[in-house]
Amino acid sequence: MEKLNTYEIEDECYASFAKKPKLSIEKGEGVYAYDENGKKYLDLTAGWGVTSLGHAHPVIAEALCQQSKKIIQNPNSGATYSPARSKLLLLMREILPDNLTRIFFSNSGAEANDAAIKLARKATGKLNIISAEKSFHGRTISTVSATGQNVHRNKFNPLIPHHIFVPYNDIAAVERVIDNDVAAVIVEPIQGEGGINVPDSDYLAKLSSLCTEHNVLLIVDEIQTGFCRTGPMFLSDGVKIDILTMAKGIAGGFPFGAFAFSEEIHDKLEKGDHGGTYCGNPLGCAVAYSVIKYMLDNEIWENVDDVGGYALTELNKLKNEYPHLIKDVRGKGLLIAVEVVDENTAASIYSKCLDWGLILNVTQGNIIRLFPALNISKEQLEEGLVIFKRALTTS
Repeated sequence: MEKLNTYEIEDECYASFAKKPKLSIEKGEGVYAYDENGKKYLDLTAGWGVTSLGHAHPVIAEALCQQSKKIIQNPNSGATYSPARSKLLLLMREILPDNLTRIFFSNSGAEANDAAIKLARKATGKLNIISAEKSFHGRTISTVSATGQNVHRNKFNPLIPHHIFVPYNDIAAVERVIDNDVAAVIVEPIQGEGGINVPDSDYLAKLSSLCTEHNVLLIVDEIQTGFCRTGPMFLSDGVKIDILTMAKGIAGGFPFGAFAFSEEIHDKLEKGDHGGTYCGNPLGCAVAYSVIKYMLDNEIWENVDDVGGYALTELNKLKNEYPHLIKDVRGKGLLIAVEVVDENTAASIYSKCLDWGLILNVTQGNIIRLFPALNISKEQLEEGLVIFKRALTTS
């Protein structure tokens, strides 16, 4: 059989919305990926925080295999009941805050946020949504409208109106506009795509109190931070919220998302207010169940705290050693940013690391984002840091 020319076919046929290096990945195992020629790479991106248990994890493969032999998509879709869905719902109830009693499944994080915004407006009868500057909530027209970055907003007009933007980590700024017919505040516990921006430790709690005081819903977008990415199952644990949106690590690489909300909100919604052909399909539910169960059974948060702490310590050593190259190191758990001096330095580090078998992610031009599989070992991360230091010191 003639070998495919992957680069030629994709460049000619695939919509080119992303700038891609000449890297064609054929398979993966754990934290490693392999290109078509068999070259091995250490992946510190986890498919943008998605492959939470690494590539081709056995529990995911087994769940896909077993459920696909039963049924993949229900007759009449979500208008019929599903044992696989019910099993996942019970597990989700174990890990979610007690007040978030209602759950709906989506196909992505953008879908979850889109629904959260839509339903918050329906439940409150109010129009405005407060978002943070530098936030990112998705690429649908609704979630682009709620994203606090002009680079994502300005080229898509008309945007959906009734969005108010305030500086991140600024409670006073929220307080100044919260009485302006506001249905909800939507916020990330740590801004991911915006640059791994970490707020004050009491930011979410103060925001929650402010929202409660003014009868405004609080939507917490844990699409990137959820499912132990920063250590705890959810970074908003212990804070009263009204809607929680989830995706990425929830199903270890299978396209899947979810949002959970309170009984009070549920009581204000009607049949037909939301839905989706593939939402809560049995195959996705089986995979998500297997991933979450694995996280719980193996207490994966302990590895995240251990390896994440090690990574931050070692990267801060590099910052102290090379202050002319690294401006800042920040993050929590295995969601880490290394902010270098400029875009050219970031591009050089990225390119050299790729040549030497390390896959990184660059966001905001000069921020290198590290968010590997949650079960990465300290030795594997150290392997990556050796390559990273070599690239840093030769850039």
